[in-house]
Amino acid sequence: MTEKVLYVELNPQEFRERISKAPIAYLPLGTLEWHGRHMPLGADGLISLGFFIELARKVGGIVLPMLFLGPDDFEQQGGREYYGMDILSYRKNHPQQLEGSAYWVIEDFFKQILEAILTQLKRAGFKIVVAHGHEPSTALFANNIKKWKEELGLVCFTCWKHGEPPNIGLQTDHAAANETALMMALRPELVNIKNLPNDLSEKPLGLLGQDPRTYASFDVGRSIIELQLKNMEKLLKKSIENLQI
Repeated sequence: MTEKVLYVELNPQEFRERISKAPIAYLPLGTLEWHGRHMPLGADGLISLGFFIELARKVGGIVLPMLFLGPDDFEQQGGREYYGMDILSYRKNHPQQLEGSAYWVIEDFFKQILEAILTQLKRAGFKIVVAHGHEPSTALFANNIKKWKEELGLVCFTCWKHGEPPNIGLQTDHAAANETALMMALRPELVNIKNLPNDLSEKPLGLLGQDPRTYASFDVGRSIIELQLKNMEKLLKKSIENLQI
């Protein structure tokens, strides 16, 4: 029987047993956002959710539902609002709305959402929270880790490792080789590289990073996941030990 780690699937007894062994909550920070013509709109959350499920089965803890709202670049032109890749995919001052994006909120509101979630997690008995996914969401979380430690007593982490090369980090580009490889390893049925131009000289729309047509593969994705599982397992087991001192 597959080990249950998703918060939404646990009954109260199962919840109590898991949190007593490892009081860790994992929060996938997703979006509903253009991730190239070859990737699903929910790639951010699907990658972090898949990674967290594997991590929870190695270390313990409970995986929350993905949060699809998040902050990002914002620009207003001609009475229309543009976000994130609407802006970054095109020449400066020429944003265009890409299909499927429906996630944007201002940073202050997103921070309020996170603080409400963290307050509830503390109330439920969690002591450690790991959040990761969409880059602007993850960065905001990371920038408030010290504050939440002081105010809520929670030990918080993201999965970024300072000084680590981007190509072996977790979600370090946008729909390019890193995220595409991770999706190939976690949800290969949702990736269709054939949707990208065959001509390698033609740059695909809305990608930031190395070309996935050349550098992404299932094996690359699995190697990144295994490395990051090892890194996070060591970090979290040490953190649990410190809680018991």
